Formats: sequence, structure tokens, C-alpha cells
Amino acid sequence: MRLVSFLNFRSQRRPTKRGRFEIDLSDTVVYAIGDVHGCYHELASLEGKIVADADTLPGRKLIIMLGDYIDRGPDSARVLDHLIAPPPAGFQRICLLGNHEAQTLDYLDGKISLERWLATGARATLFSFGIDAERLTELYGTGGKLDDYIRANIPREHVEFLRTLPVMAYSERFVFVHAGVRPGVPLLEQEDDDLLYIREEFFEASRRLDRWVVHGHTPINFPRLDGRRLDIDTGAFRTGRLTAVRIAGKSGRLLFS
Repeated sequence: MRLVSFLNFRSQRRPTKRGRFEIDLSDTVVYAIGDVHGCYHELASLEGKIVADADTLPGRKLIIMLGDYIDRGPDSARVLDHLIAPPPAGFQRICLLGNHEAQTLDYLDGKISLERWLATGARATLFSFGIDAERLTELYGTGGKLDDYIRANIPREHVEFLRTLPVMAYSERFVFVHAGVRPGVPLLEQEDDDLLYIREEFFEASRRLDRWVVHGHTPINFPRLDGRRLDIDTGAFRTGRLTAVRIAGKSGRLLFS
């Protein structure tokens, strides 16, 4: 992951917890992008619109990706290649971990079975790497040899990228996270699983949050502002609509692929 030096952010690492980055958003235009889920063409289209939009604005430019880059859509490998490459000229980029990336690492590390991983939409991800899980099952059966083959044929640079992803970026007024936050728990004490998976408890507390929380994870037809949370996961893999929100000072604007 490339550190955004001008934002003066520091990693807040604790045992068993992923990185949490404090960012200084003064004189900075932020574009947060929702769940991509293997939709490379939608991501490329949206980035083009972001670049055009930012050209009219002063200040530094930052893209924050909210996680779930893989699974379900057709081009997971291409999306990862794109995110590993440098961001658009004049921009910095922070990529956060989503639950689908976490589940992929759990499979690669032997914490969950292939069947459980495939149930999350990973067949599409494997196809994007040229791996046909059903055909390989016919050749190898289930278990060790099949798992070994799959793990050996997922590009190392993709796995290393996933392992570096932080789980949160936050400023004095905003929190950027995949799923949400647990009410009543200080930011740096939040559990990774809550940041990646939480729904109902977070939704119910949306009007009691002390910062604006921009998140994905829960697909909706159109971005929803509820209290102090903004959900921008518009289900790109089924709707063809990938969403970004531009935050500049106290104003915001939605952009779509």
C-alpha cells in the first residue's frame, strides 16, 4: 500500500487488529468509492468522471476505496491489477479491506474451506484468474491437492496487496470503513469483524454517531443518507452502477459510473 504522505496519517496498529489510519482532510477533496465486486469497466468509468470533476476543484485529491473489490462480478483480477497500479495523476489512493478480501485471506490461510469461500461469490474471482473450480474438483477431488493448486495459482502480488489493506481511515469529522462501526465503542477499539460485517446495530444508531460514517457492504439501489451514515454500495455487480461521493469541506456530491 502506498502511504499518502501529505495527509500525515499514522497507522494505529494493535495486536490482531488491522491498520486504522488517521488522516488530515484540510485542503483535501475526498472521493470515496463503494463496493466494486469485480466490475472493472464501471470502476474505470467512474474514475474518469472523478478525474474530470476534480480538475475544477482546488486542493489535494484523495480516493478512498471502501473494500469488496473481488467476487461476484467478472473482472476481479483486473480490478486488483488496477488498484495495485498507481492512482490517476494528481491523486493519492487508500484501499480499505472489505469482508470479501478478508474471506479470501481466510481461505488462503486455511481458516475456512473452499466450499465456504465459493459460497461468497469466489467462483467469479477464480475464473478471473483462469481457475475453474468445478473442473479442478473433477481432476483433484476435494481437499489438499485442490486447495494447493488454487493457492499456488493466485498471483502473489494480489495476495500481498490484500494482506496490506487497512480496515479504517478516519479524520476529525469523518470515518471511512467497509461496513460500519459498533455504537459506543471508541474508534481505535473497534473490532475488525464489526468494521467488516456490522449492519443492524450500526443502522439503529445512525442518528447518535459522533462523526459522519461513509460505508458500503449493504447493497441498495441508490445511495442512502440516514442520520450520520452514508451507504454508497449500489450493487455494481447487478445494477451496473458504481457510486462515489465527493467530500470537499462541508459539501458533498454523488458521482456514478
